[in-house]
Amino acid sequence: MSDATTPSHVFDATAANFQSEVLDASFQHAVLVDLWAEWCGPCKTLGPLLEKVVAEFNGAVKLAKIDCDREPDLAAMFGVRSIPTVVLLRDGQPVDGFGGALPEGQIREFLLRHVQPNPAEDAIETAAPRDETPEQAIARIQQEIAAEPDKAELKLDLAVAQMQAGNAAAAEVELDALPANLASDDRARRLRGQLEFAHSLKDAPAAAELEARIARDANDLAARDLLGVRLLIDGEAAAGLDQFIAILKADRHWNEDQAKKRLIAAFNVLDDEELVGTYRRRMSSLLF
Repeated sequence: MSDATTPSHVFDATAANFQSEVLDASFQHAVLVDLWAEWCGPCKTLGPLLEKVVAEFNGAVKLAKIDCDREPDLAAMFGVRSIPTVVLLRDGQPVDGFGGALPEGQIREFLLRHVQPNPAEDAIETAAPRDETPEQAIARIQQEIAAEPDKAELKLDLAVAQMQAGNAAAAEVELDALPANLASDDRARRLRGQLEFAHSLKDAPAAAELEARIARDANDLAARDLLGVRLLIDGEAAAGLDQFIAILKADRHWNEDQAKKRLIAAFNVLDDEELVGTYRRRMSSLLF
């Protein structure tokens, strides 16, 4: 179905792209999987409704269409017994689903139970001044919170600014206090990933010591893992990702697939799409 008229939020999922575009992508945004077939009448009714409703979420969810006749292994993986079958994935795992052709309103209600729509681009206002330091942002946002204490979005802004200023503990306090609808926001999920990286460095050696360990033993994968995290947190993303790639090359299953988990977590916190795309391809070439 992919052609120039296909909406950007809809794509065909195949065995070739399932890992990167469905499983890995579900760590960044929800992925709704539509298992269908050309001969299925209810599938043809449901498909356009799914596309319409998913479009309303402005990128907070993508629609992956799996033709069960062309991709029987994927259909078997989902345990499909009848079609259409629809499954919602978050963080690499199915969280909900339904069978049959639901009406538009029920599809919308189904998604709203799990996903908050992103605001339309023309509705987004950027209040932060250009060239503002994290410390200046913290002061500004705290003043805004004092003026509008019930505006929960400002508390997420404050959590992000605290993390940018290196105040991980303060960022975590603000993040934990967010209401449920904001806790699943893409920025909150990215911030949670950054905090998990920071936690993993508790009591870890300094970068110089880790580099010395690797110089003595290139197969010191624990040192490479910690150095990769340190480099990421210090803003040297490519160098950090290189350490995780080196671990995959040496032992792809080391420490219960930790390098793969680190890479996926890093992809979720980095804003550089080109860099992420490059390292996704490098990771896939080593895993498949």
